[in-house]
Amino acid sequence: MISLGIIGTNWITEQFIKATDITKTFALTHVYSRTEAKAKSFVEDLDKKNINISTDLTAFFKENFDTVYIASPNGLHFEQAKQAIENNKNVIVEKPSTSTIKEFTILEKLAQEHDVYLFEAARHIHEPIFKKIAEIVAKHRDELSGATFSYMKYSSRYDAYKAGKNPNVFTTRFSGGALYDLGVYTVYDAVVLFGQPEKVDYDAEFLASGVDGSGALTLKYPNFDVNIIIGKTKNSYMSSEIYFGRDTLLLDNGGDISHLDWADDNKNITDVPTPKSENPMDSEAHEFARIMTENDQASYDKLLQYARTVNRILEQARTSAGIVFDADEEK
Repeated sequence: MISLGIIGTNWITEQFIKATDITKTFALTHVYSRTEAKAKSFVEDLDKKNINISTDLTAFFKENFDTVYIASPNGLHFEQAKQAIENNKNVIVEKPSTSTIKEFTILEKLAQEHDVYLFEAARHIHEPIFKKIAEIVAKHRDELSGATFSYMKYSSRYDAYKAGKNPNVFTTRFSGGALYDLGVYTVYDAVVLFGQPEKVDYDAEFLASGVDGSGALTLKYPNFDVNIIIGKTKNSYMSSEIYFGRDTLLLDNGGDISHLDWADDNKNITDVPTPKSENPMDSEAHEFARIMTENDQASYDKLLQYARTVNRILEQARTSAGIVFDADEEK
């Protein structure tokens, strides 16, 4: 098993650690947190023993472990990943891995120089159900005529924002907003299934903090459009769809996909049987570990290309909408 350090003691980190336990891929050995008490509580909740805890990030990266999983606020990803790579750690960083394409390019170059792996953790593209979607799209590629992806969930932090507090996910300082959270899933949908679009346009609904609470994103391809609806200030129960002329593949949403249906021209709807992961992050944990263990350069290059394209589209989208992050300042 690959020794693992983590940054971020939150629900998604806990889910990733549980996925590594299921898949027996990574072994948690080190935890970084700003407070020792929070780190100890996190470790105890996971029932882990003999875990090294650090409250100093520089000292943390000097420790003896192979890979770091970063699940801090978006605006911290770049500096933490950069420091990790400079200390010869493999990096798994939650999506989006960076706030700007310039940051991504720097990390990619550094990872190559230090001969380490850089993974962006877009977990849903590794799940069996997404592989099924890709299989269907490939089979019906000649009839492909567009898609609509919807992913809108009322954020657990939005009430705090409305109460005058300043949650990280709704600030430009930490590169927050709908596009750089739920929107990343839907952009990955389009990139993995259809490739790189020719044009990107984002119409955002702004919050007073300067980030987008929701919005509509259009990705233009040579022969069709992909329309994306995202939001963190409201709930939507609209399904997502991929169009094949007369027929349509229905997804329950564009991010946390759990069910597929096929609808024909006569409105006959048929369930598409698909396996579901026990933990939504176990497939990505298995794949990252497999690539590292087998030194599968082809698979790694493909994931890196996806991440590069997605991060470029995200920047193009928010630029078209006029969203400015603190990270846009010259480094």
